[in-house]
Amino acid sequence: MDKPNQSDKNKFLSPHSRYYGQVKPDNLVFNANLQEFTQKVGYITCLQTNGKLAPEDAYNQIKALWKHNHSQTYRPNNGLYIQYKVALK
Repeated sequence: MDKPNQSDKNKFLSPHSRYYGQVKPDNLVFNANLQEFTQKVGYITCLQTNGKLAPEDAYNQIKALWKHNHSQTYRPNNGLYIQYKVALK
């Protein structure tokens, strides 16, 4: 069996699907950030479900990820905030 290279590992561990919306730079960046956010949340929830991470720690990590991702996309001039208005409480 062939040894997988680093590119194969990265594609397996963090897959990205193609974008089907209007092709604008802001939309592409938003989509890429959203996919990265969901991938990280998936890892955190798996660790929490398997007992490797406490529920409070998982919540705090997801909340920190959300705040970081939300602060990057909230720019009043580009209209992305309207699409990204869901918030963790």
